[in-house]
Amino acid sequence: MCRSSCNNYSILSISMFFLLLLCVDNSLEVVAYGDPTLGFSPVPLTQANLKLQKPYDIPLDQRYSYEHGIHRLWVYADDKPHEPTSHTQPRTEIRISGLDYNSGVWQFEGYGFVPNGTSGATIAQIHGAAHGATTLILRIYNSGEMRYYSRDLVAKNLYDKWFRLNIIHDVDGGTVSVFIDGKKKFHTKDKGPGDLYFKCGVYAAPANISYYMESRWRGIKIYRL
Repeated sequence: MCRSSCNNYSILSISMFFLLLLCVDNSLEVVAYGDPTLGFSPVPLTQANLKLQKPYDIPLDQRYSYEHGIHRLWVYADDKPHEPTSHTQPRTEIRISGLDYNSGVWQFEGYGFVPNGTSGATIAQIHGAAHGATTLILRIYNSGEMRYYSRDLVAKNLYDKWFRLNIIHDVDGGTVSVFIDGKKKFHTKDKGPGDLYFKCGVYAAPANISYYMESRWRGIKIYRL
């Protein structure tokens, strides 16, 4: 009688163990693929914080539009830089102004869209670093691949669809994480503290770019921990 009861108890204990393990796995999955903004506080953001940069010799409405909550930004490979004295590549970008940071944990969130054919264009970045001009560059290349600068692959097949982009910068911890549609896709060390701020839009890479480059953005938000 005892042997039968003990066997039943053992089976029940093993079943409970695997059930608990399954629950833990599911919890870890929620943490890994849940809402990246969980625990963060939204930072007030108005249209005044969205400073537009575009080729200096062209009217804004020839490189930017805003309709139905969507920012559309485009640029051509032979456009001028954003300032007459600049020697940088052409761009049409939204610079998050008035929310520069140099410590703490900050997060950018936005829903992006890149039309097929745009290649070699930076669509989001963290500007500023202790070493170099930028902490993070996210570029789109042929077939809709997103890369960290021109190197590490972050995500695939991003052409012609809306995707949620979250970038978390832990300045004190010295790390940057990138999430696509709530899933953590990339993690790296940053390049040290500096005058830091987020940008999105289109900024041509130094080489191998398409003639026409475009990205669209909606739901832009800034969070901090």
